[in-house]
Amino acid sequence: MAIITEDILEQQAIEWFKEIGYEYKHGYDIAPDSQTPERDDFKQVILKDRFRSALRKLNPNVPINTIDNAITQITNPNTPGLISSNRQFNNWLSKGMKVVYMNDSEEIGVQLKLVDYETPYNNNWLVVNQFAVSGDNKNRRPDLVIFVNGLPLVVIELKNPSDEKADIWSAFNQLQTYKNDIPNLFNTNTHLVISDGIEAR
Repeated sequence: MAIITEDILEQQAIEWFKEIGYEYKHGYDIAPDSQTPERDDFKQVILKDRFRSALRKLNPNVPINTIDNAITQITNPNTPGLISSNRQFNNWLSKGMKVVYMNDSEEIGVQLKLVDYETPYNNNWLVVNQFAVSGDNKNRRPDLVIFVNGLPLVVIELKNPSDEKADIWSAFNQLQTYKNDIPNLFNTNTHLVISDGIEAR
């Protein structure tokens, strides 16, 4: 009988995401020092090009400079505290982000859509494993990060099902460590998932 390792579990999870239409990238392939970077540095967690492209696609009537201003606000939240910052982002994610722009002499106010809920295929879906993130004092590498339109919405932490000491609660504790060490990854977070291949929460 084959022993299931954490790596096998990670690869199987990636395959499941690919089967339902997700693009897959290894964290090294989009790292700032790779041949095909999608980030400027390891502190940056939002994939800006994907995000900008999605916002332009979902909000075709909004000027690009207005979209760029919104991106700046989302990627550099000035709301103090992780919980408050996350609550603000989730409000934008669910209801849209209010923006104002000028059309000739008329001021136009709209809710900028970050995600297309009516037509899911209009969104950009990406699963990344071993996504390295730098914090102020520590560097961390979560097992899987799920991006929608370049936004890291889901963090998945896996543990070896054959290791009795590495159960889902050690995965839970690992996520708490991540929140302390790399809080910037969790400003846009909507879901945290832990699993040892047998149990999941």
